[in-house]
Amino acid sequence: MTSDDAGAKSSLQRGVAILRLLADSNESGARLTDIARDLGLTPPTVHRILKTLVEEGMVESDKTTKRYRLGIDLFTMAARAGNPNNLRDICRPIMLRLSATLRDTIFLLVRSGFDAVCLDRSEGPFPIRSFTGDIGGRVTLGVGQGSLAILAFLPDEEREEVIRFNLPRMQGVGVLDEVYLRTEIARVRDLGYASRSTGLLPGMSGVAVPVLDREGHAVAALSVGTITERLNEERLPVVVDILKREAAGVRRQLNPFDPVLRRPAAVLGSGAA
Repeated sequence: MTSDDAGAKSSLQRGVAILRLLADSNESGARLTDIARDLGLTPPTVHRILKTLVEEGMVESDKTTKRYRLGIDLFTMAARAGNPNNLRDICRPIMLRLSATLRDTIFLLVRSGFDAVCLDRSEGPFPIRSFTGDIGGRVTLGVGQGSLAILAFLPDEEREEVIRFNLPRMQGVGVLDEVYLRTEIARVRDLGYASRSTGLLPGMSGVAVPVLDREGHAVAALSVGTITERLNEERLPVVVDILKREAAGVRRQLNPFDPVLRRPAAVLGSGAA
């Protein structure tokens, strides 16, 4: 690698770091000096990279407040990416139907390396909190009902790799130890759904079912997020039955030759984010 190549790579990495920081900022955006401080970069370096990102439409600059935020072109690109196996297009009408029928918020999660990412979300009438938050949010595989449903139905070798890597990342997020995690995985595989609450989001409950390929391995999860009183013992079986039926419908529409189904970790990313 030449010095020019190394410099380009370094600038690209810094640009991505700036985009990630702006993504984590609230709607008001962030000032140049704050970005430089948080990333440990010099203000001139941040200014140069931001100038390029603004020119390319990836970032917007508010000349009045002197704050930067993600640009609309970035969202346009994001909407056209991250749609493995055309899952979003397949699941969107199903999610709208589910949220209208159940009157709860519906999530579509997919695996990305050692995490689960929210690929889509259909809002219900009740305000809720979730581990992934909005579209594009991610959570460690095994934390929360949706990501646990995916983890439980991964191929055996991939599941073991994820467990080994993620156990240290799960400390303090409701997973007590390896025995607890493996017990929960066995429970999900036996029931065909995940519903146990970690208690980390008070007043919130959820249930998720995996979307399986033709070999019985998870490619995604459909998840319901709601307030606890709406997911009582009477209603839970009804919701699970509806979710399973819709997940089976998605399965019938999947292309068995799609590379995402054959090698999900390689296509969606095998490293931790």
